[in-house]
Amino acid sequence: MLNDQTMTQLHDMKLHGMADAYGEQRQQPQMAEIDFDERLGMLVDRQWRWREERALTTRLRTAKFKMPACMEDIDYRAKRGLKRATMDALRSGEWIGFHQNVILTGPTGTGKTFLACAVGTNACRQVIG
Repeated sequence: MLNDQTMTQLHDMKLHGMADAYGEQRQQPQMAEIDFDERLGMLVDRQWRWREERALTTRLRTAKFKMPACMEDIDYRAKRGLKRATMDALRSGEWIGFHQNVILTGPTGTGKTFLACAVGTNACRQVIG
């Protein structure tokens, strides 16, 4: 009975990630062998990751990118004058901290939209809190 009350309270406090992890821990008998501090750490870590993932999902949905793209998928072999050093500088996200903008230019069909979505997705991932 106490476990159900704990689950209800976790959900009422909007600690959904922790509630899910707690439910999973209760179903695994080997968890009883792990000491309290470690189990609590696992629950808190799960809640933290749950919130970070939810915030990222919200940022990506709000951004309304035209296509899913990430920096790791950029093809530098194509002859379009794209410099890896420039993209690495954008990947670092330093421009976000300086409140700078990024403008991509080039001929039609060179992948500007894909690059913009990749840079934007990377920026969404780097935002903290």
